[in-house]
Amino acid sequence: MIGHAVKRPLGFLKQKALAVNWGGQALISLYISVLSGLVVALQYNPAEPFYSTATIEIIVPYGDFWRSLHYYSSQAFMLLLLCHLAAAIWENNHYYSRLAWIRLTLSVPIALLLLFTGYILRNDATGAAAGAIAEHLTLSIPLIGSWLNDLFLAITANGLKRVYVNHLIGLIVLGGYCVWPHLRRYTSRWRDHLPLILLFLLLATLLIAPMEPDKIGLVHIAGPWFFLGLQELLRTVQPFWAGVVFPAAIIAALLTLPREGRKRSLYLIFIGVWFALYAVLSVISYSRI
Repeated sequence: MIGHAVKRPLGFLKQKALAVNWGGQALISLYISVLSGLVVALQYNPAEPFYSTATIEIIVPYGDFWRSLHYYSSQAFMLLLLCHLAAAIWENNHYYSRLAWIRLTLSVPIALLLLFTGYILRNDATGAAAGAIAEHLTLSIPLIGSWLNDLFLAITANGLKRVYVNHLIGLIVLGGYCVWPHLRRYTSRWRDHLPLILLFLLLATLLIAPMEPDKIGLVHIAGPWFFLGLQELLRTVQPFWAGVVFPAAIIAALLTLPREGRKRSLYLIFIGVWFALYAVLSVISYSRI
């Protein structure tokens, strides 16, 4: 959710201008990502993921433009959503209802999963490595790991079919649930975000989205930028603790963030330390490339 679950007067919107501005930009990025993703999806074949992705520029008119537009707008949506969440915390989340805050918080891991499954569906060197790590992490969850893997991934057994379905349907439905109150109460106008739209068009025209061939012989293959910290942690910590407990801790802290008082300050310190640690781990992982 990128907005508010209860109606507020105009003064409230002015007071919350920072969060609203980031939320509007995130929503525009999401619109562009979905629209360009539809073009890409019409060509994509989960039975031949790498081939169908690599040849889209040949088969589809301006295919490289559409794939790049989808790639850059999706990356921007994730970053702008994080900025919106940070602005909401900065402006004090007690203005949100508890359900609204839960929706906003859950929209972040859902957006990450959408971005992550998008990398997997590419099935290039980065995507294949990301898929293998994701399946390994899921299977490391006690009791329900095998069931979750069969439901959402099952890459080893079924290729990318279930990942594709979850990317198009499952995660979109969950994401839609989170952003629905915002779509009802605050509609982003395209003309208010022309610089951002022009930036996407420029990037998609000048920079082709990454597509990496197999990197035979390399010991270290870097995952997506948002996955680097987790990838580094997995080098020294058991998969369940590094890949499940560690990211779950920050989501739990955000979901239960108090609205005021000393306890809120303690939560904010934990959140800040977590992100600082993750940034350091990401830098270390990136230096290995």
